Amino acid sequence: MSHATPNSALSLVALQVGNTRTKLGLFKDGALERSVRFENEALAPIVEEATRMWAELDDCELTAIVVASVNEQVAAPLREMLGDQLGEEIYRIGDSMPVPIGTCLDPSTTPGTDRLLNAAAAFELLQSACILVDCGTCVTVDFVDGEGVFHGGAIAPGARMQLDAMHHGTSQLPAVTLARPVGDPWGSNTQDAMIRGVYHGIRGLVWRLVEQYAERFGGFPPVIATGGDTELIFGDDELIDRIVPDLTLLGIRAAARAALLPDDAANAPTASRAELGALGTDWANFDDADDASGDGGDCGCGHKH
Repeated sequence: MSHATPNSALSLVALQVGNTRTKLGLFKDGALERSVRFENEALAPIVEEATRMWAELDDCELTAIVVASVNEQVAAPLREMLGDQLGEEIYRIGDSMPVPIGTCLDPSTTPGTDRLLNAAAAFELLQSACILVDCGTCVTVDFVDGEGVFHGGAIAPGARMQLDAMHHGTSQLPAVTLARPVGDPWGSNTQDAMIRGVYHGIRGLVWRLVEQYAERFGGFPPVIATGGDTELIFGDDELIDRIVPDLTLLGIRAAARAALLPDDAANAPTASRAELGALGTDWANFDDADDASGDGGDCGCGHKH
């Protein structure tokens, strides 16, 4: 990586290794150019795509490769393969590169890197309290206060995990593919009944948790959603203010900026309100700060809300 100056813009190949899939993001001069997702078993194609992305950064002044992972069995060989292929330092979130977000958690708790990255990205963009919903292998619903402090949240089995558990944990329930329910609110066959139970169960779970968080906070902060199943489950749900599929990749960018750029460059806004529309959502008209200004009381960890 070349030397950073106050005017440097970081170009980045970011890899987000999840429990079942790995997502890669190409950032050029700080902006997300594209992202692509692979099943975790496809290590060779992942390395090939990362190599292609890295080659696209040849003309960029300041570059880095960063891996974030909640699945070390996949991430460890992937980092080794990338190092051998590219001959570059592979930065690791949580090790050589901390996540730039404060926490208010039990001392012995180590939250998942993906949850912290989502929190860092959302607060960097919004600069306000928010609730984060991630629908993937698991469903997480987390709270970040108005000072950018991550308070934790709730974790539940994801949709596919629930369907698999019903199939493997019983003698008669079939294997079912996740889909959005259509037609009557009740399922007229076993498959439809399973899908409705999982689909509406997750929506109801998230609604109830958001209500509890808002009650404790003293106002309804914006609800941001991400994860592979989010569009299917929450695409038509009025509870969700914005769906940002690449939120975790944006968190990797935030961590890389904080670690690799000079303080004045790292603390500079990554995008203006008008430019945030490039994320594929209407961030430019997202007037959340004034609407989510509840006093919320004292959480007991010394941070005001």
